Amino acid sequence: MNRPDFETLTRAKPLLAVLRGEAQAVPPVWLMRQAGRYLPEYRALRAEKGGFLELVYDSQAAAEVTLQPLRRFGFDGAILFSDILIVPYAMGQQLWFEAGEGPRLAPVLADSPLDALTPDWSRYEAVYQTVRLVRAALDRHVTFLGFAGSPWTIATYMVAGQGSKDQSAARRMAYADPARFSALIDAIVDATVTYLDGQIRAGVDAVQLFDSWAGSLAPLQFDRWVIQPNARIVAKLKALHPDIPIIGFPKGAGAKLPDYAAGTGVDAVGLDETVDPHWANRALPKGLPVQGNLDPLALIAGGQSVEQAVDNIRAAFADRPHIFNLGHGIVLDTPVAHVDALLAHLRGKAD
Repeated sequence: MNRPDFETLTRAKPLLAVLRGEAQAVPPVWLMRQAGRYLPEYRALRAEKGGFLELVYDSQAAAEVTLQPLRRFGFDGAILFSDILIVPYAMGQQLWFEAGEGPRLAPVLADSPLDALTPDWSRYEAVYQTVRLVRAALDRHVTFLGFAGSPWTIATYMVAGQGSKDQSAARRMAYADPARFSALIDAIVDATVTYLDGQIRAGVDAVQLFDSWAGSLAPLQFDRWVIQPNARIVAKLKALHPDIPIIGFPKGAGAKLPDYAAGTGVDAVGLDETVDPHWANRALPKGLPVQGNLDPLALIAGGQSVEQAVDNIRAAFADRPHIFNLGHGIVLDTPVAHVDALLAHLRGKAD
């Protein structure tokens, strides 16, 4: 697509400016999973379209879901409505969602070789079309974020065939057969670069790498399976798109965050709710943009709990480029009115 030069884009989009290192008097805001089940308009559309994967692969519907929270709340960022498991689906695993139980992948790679999979890269195309549709409808001041799962997190699903509490199957394979596990990680890196390159070409302004299970790894394993693969993705994407910012979100990384920031080369780091923002401000490189990190359960409680947390986070990052967000995805039973109240407090508007 033909896009304006990056300087022009940055001037028009506060969130994109923060990703470029410019602090804002009021931090721009978006919320992880802002397009989803807590919104009545999403639930209505989901009921009409059927299953989750069917919704993702209906580009018109997925674009509508992406735009719904923008219309309601006026967020500074839009996040593409899709799923991190589109990558293993395109790599050749079958993907479906069990009602009430979550995603399933087959064949399970704990028992099957990687070369048993036949990639089908056309499975990315509907997502790219969603990006094009959203791009055409989006307000020029809103930053459009694409995303992918990071290799370690994607591998945990591919090896086990589903999510798990401790990612034991992938961790066991990584220790017992590191060559086999490394080949899987390498394949995911390449598939992810292809996927994000396509999203960028279709029209996103920045991308986020979700490493939801980064916190399950010991330090040496964290370096090998989180830092190094993400660094390769960043380097490959920067070679293709030097101006596109990349946010890294290694949930659960804790004290390993400074090493992650230095080792991956991401442009911004997302913080989960367990990270003390004052510690993060001291420990992370000066001037590195950060994103986060309100506890999603505080948002459910609302009122003073949210206001105190918001004020604490803003005080911690007063002198640093900061994107306000949750420390993880918004929870299903979050009252919509509490999101309105959060934005009012964050932006200083009276009731």
